[in-house]
Amino acid sequence: MQAEAGAALTPADTTASARPAGASRRVVLTATVLGLGLTVWGLDQLTKMWALRELTPGVPRPLVGEILQLNLLFNPGAAFSLGTGVTPVFATIQAVVSLAIVVAAFRVGSAWWAVGLGLVLGGASGNLTDRLTRPPGFMHGHVVDFLQLPNWPVFNIADSAIVTAAFLLALTAFRGIGFDGSREGEGAGGQRATDAEENRG
Repeated sequence: MQAEAGAALTPADTTASARPAGASRRVVLTATVLGLGLTVWGLDQLTKMWALRELTPGVPRPLVGEILQLNLLFNPGAAFSLGTGVTPVFATIQAVVSLAIVVAAFRVGSAWWAVGLGLVLGGASGNLTDRLTRPPGFMHGHVVDFLQLPNWPVFNIADSAIVTAAFLLALTAFRGIGFDGSREGEGAGGQRATDAEENRG
């Protein structure tokens, strides 16, 4: 039976009206994670293709003076040449991380977390693509790196995304923003207030 005009909404009515808005926001956050991940992955792969075509391995080319140079190399391990003999381990870790983020994307409740996870997804899947498709073979492929800063390992767009995500998620945790969007010390009921703050920020 329809409520009379001017009648106050009951708690049940309020809950029912809040569900579509909450569901819509969840869709947006999921799309943010997956869309940002795809964007970073595509940018990473395109720039690696460019580097392979335009750069000579081991021959640095200044980009921003001595601050940032282009220097093509192929990395079988991690930063600082660590773990060069266990390339399949890195490939497995990156695959697990990518899959876990895709699953988590459907449950994230914070815009900050969504952006951070999207960056990690794009970075991990970008380097994973190299591990799976580049020489010397499947799960043993060497990652294409071509960006060089002074006193820092040569890196790529995927690495940059992962480092940026690490700072962003650390800041998010420091601010006490939970994965579900609630503030530290708040339950799920505090999520709406947190979401409003994020929208203003």
